Amino acid sequence: MDDERAQVAAAIAGELRLMDPAVRASRELAAELLDPEFVEVGASGRRFTYEQLLAELPDKPGASADGPRYEPSGLTGVVLAPGLVQVTFEARLGDRRSRHSSLWRRHDEQGAWRMYYHHATAVPPGVA
Repeated sequence: MDDERAQVAAAIAGELRLMDPAVRASRELAAELLDPEFVEVGASGRRFTYEQLLAELPDKPGASADGPRYEPSGLTGVVLAPGLVQVTFEARLGDRRSRHSSLWRRHDEQGAWRMYYHHATAVPPGVA
């Protein structure tokens, strides 16, 4: 159980780092957290690959120290298999609210945790 808690904590720590404007603004720092096989389906419905997201992340909302920041809530995680953790949460960015699910994986015991897949869904105003 302690190992599972440590895996979940590592994935959540990576998720929080990816919301940091300094990480979002840096291709190098973001690349440390994304798996080379990464895929995202954004709240807009658009699909991003590893290269596409790294190229566009510095220009996306939440990447500026003086702009709006992601405010996550309800961060939770579950180990799906050894080296594979699903993280779910809600986030606010200014007046926009979204729900998120991501998969974090580690290739071996010494490897870094990296986001393998991410999905975001916009939450319309007034929806609980």
